[in-house]
Amino acid sequence: SVEGEKVDLMLYITIGVTGVVFVITQILLFWFAFKYQESDNRKAFYFPHNNKLELLWTTVPAIFLTILIVFGLKNWFKFTSDAPKDAVVVEITGHQFAWDMRYPGADGKLGKKNYKLYNQPSGNTLAVDFEDPESWDDLHTTEMHLPVGRPVKLVINAMDVIHDVGLSHFRMKMDAVPGIPTTMWFTPKYTTEEMKKRTGNPNFVYEISCDQMCGKGHFSMRGVIVVESEADYEKWLASQKPEYYTLYPEKDPSKKMEAPAVADSTSSAESSKKSSSSSFNSVIVDSPIFSNDSTSIFSRCKNNLTFILLSFRNLA
Repeated sequence: SVEGEKVDLMLYITIGVTGVVFVITQILLFWFAFKYQESDNRKAFYFPHNNKLELLWTTVPAIFLTILIVFGLKNWFKFTSDAPKDAVVVEITGHQFAWDMRYPGADGKLGKKNYKLYNQPSGNTLAVDFEDPESWDDLHTTEMHLPVGRPVKLVINAMDVIHDVGLSHFRMKMDAVPGIPTTMWFTPKYTTEEMKKRTGNPNFVYEISCDQMCGKGHFSMRGVIVVESEADYEKWLASQKPEYYTLYPEKDPSKKMEAPAVADSTSSAESSKKSSSSSFNSVIVDSPIFSNDSTSIFSRCKNNLTFILLSFRNLA
């Protein structure tokens, strides 16, 4: 990520400064140990205290460490401050032992949550309060999709124990604490496809790891992030269905539009059935066999016999 480069720079500076100090102090340590090794011809010099030396080796390290801490705090305050206004908002929730993501819908706002609503109705594993209209268009996914080159704000939660969102490829991490949402933001710099080429690994994926021991299944708590172009990201968003309509299918507008067509089809079938039945009854009633004309018995029998013969003839 763009912000991760600053973390890398801070790491390089820290390694450089501490590395130089380490080499110098180790050379002096071995040199003094060799030069002033124990000897019967040498008498040890008693040197209990020196204010100048104490001030020197306390002040100089303190100055360097203060500079490093200031660099770190500056980056930390930036990552955890308010994200840019055009940032993509993604809520990520950790639980033993997986990650769940929630995206705001067209209104750009995430609906409220209430832990008392867990699994009410069945399937509401994020305890979303669907009495809040802002939650009706929220999307619930198990894979995180992000647009490249655009700031991303993560709203981090935990359902059971303390977890930690570890994004090693982006140089980011933040604890997920039950009941206390935490946030951080960053800007993805390369898409997943670009990273496959840069690393030479066709199976490369951005991973979400849990960097806090959270139970016996801690090792398997792995999530996947797909970084893609803005167009692909918008296409993916459009293909997702709001969780509200998944849990309450009867309130899905698309299904309500399909219902009249089904009803018309059923009505047409019933009408056709009634028409066929009516035609059949008409044929039966109008046939010579069931004729109610006041003719002689002989005439009726003759007509009936003729009708039967004609019927057999048609069948043949």
